[in-house]
Amino acid sequence: MGDSSKSQTSNWYNVLGIPKSASLSEICKAYKSLVMKWHPDRNPSNKTEAQAKFCSINEAYRALSLKKREEAILKDRGGGEAIVHACNGERKHKHKKKKSYDCEKANGLHISHPTLLSRTTSRTSPLASPTVTSRRNNVPPPPPFGLHSLSTGDKPTTPSTPEDLVPFSKVASRRCSTPIFFSQSAARIKPPPVQKKIECTLEELCLGCVKKIKITRDAISYSGLIVEEEEILTIQVQPGWKKGTKITFEGKGDEKPGTLPADLVFSVVEKKHQLFQRDGDDLELALEVPLVQALTGCTTPIPLLGGGQMTVSIDDIIYPGYEKNVPGQGMPISNQGRRGNLRLKFLVEFPAELSNDQRVQIVNILEGCSSSFD
Repeated sequence: MGDSSKSQTSNWYNVLGIPKSASLSEICKAYKSLVMKWHPDRNPSNKTEAQAKFCSINEAYRALSLKKREEAILKDRGGGEAIVHACNGERKHKHKKKKSYDCEKANGLHISHPTLLSRTTSRTSPLASPTVTSRRNNVPPPPPFGLHSLSTGDKPTTPSTPEDLVPFSKVASRRCSTPIFFSQSAARIKPPPVQKKIECTLEELCLGCVKKIKITRDAISYSGLIVEEEEILTIQVQPGWKKGTKITFEGKGDEKPGTLPADLVFSVVEKKHQLFQRDGDDLELALEVPLVQALTGCTTPIPLLGGGQMTVSIDDIIYPGYEKNVPGQGMPISNQGRRGNLRLKFLVEFPAELSNDQRVQIVNILEGCSSSFD
């Protein structure tokens, strides 16, 4: 039985092409190189063989990395018998091959392979993705799970189709003194989502933009240590978003013993604009005109959101509460390819002083004019 176990261990080293003296970081490096080479999506012409090798590589990495981590934990504890107990009994190594390469579990260690965007953000459109920077010391990163992250190593692009894969997280520096072990039978509850705000100007909500937000959170590493992760989350603001729009990053909140990581939810908040005010899909702009132009008509330039200006001619009498709509100059309407209206609200500027002669002339001119407006 012992010879069979040693033979299997030797086979794992052979699968990864590394010597038995390889360190955990060397195991990770070999795994990253091989899983890139044999990822089934990279071998469409020979997918059956690639899938088999892909599963073998993951099985070997899982077993060897777990073995190294357990050895390191026992060494940190001062030696002793090489037995690690979980709450439900002694941990035993069991490996089962599956035809699918989506996900495998062994010894309480969960290795996820290519997954979809829904693990990263709950919005229906591909708008948000995490980009991660690492500050962890002496703790090897988890295995790269997405094909994109394996080929680039940083700053993943937001997946826009199910074929795109979610990048992996690198983690940063703070560790607790004692590893944490969870019962394999105990259900881990998920805490309520963490609510945060993201401020956007009207220009950003009109034209769209990319927002990068740096977050720091606590997480439990594969070796059971609490570490501090530092990530850059990327949000693709879409034209037409309104205040209150929510963007969810699944599992990006703090992780505590006995719980799953909380979701991180960002809510859009509109910054106050100096000129424009938003009303749904429309914009409102207040303009002042002198009394003489209000009575005789005028042509006035008006600014536009995002820069530029246009000229508007008004032949009507401008009375208190008068408004004029400029079609197509409001906010974009999501998924409709058109824009709302720009509503011009006019304020009449009255003269501060009038001479007696001017008063008489005004009376003569305006006397008998209708004072009602439809």
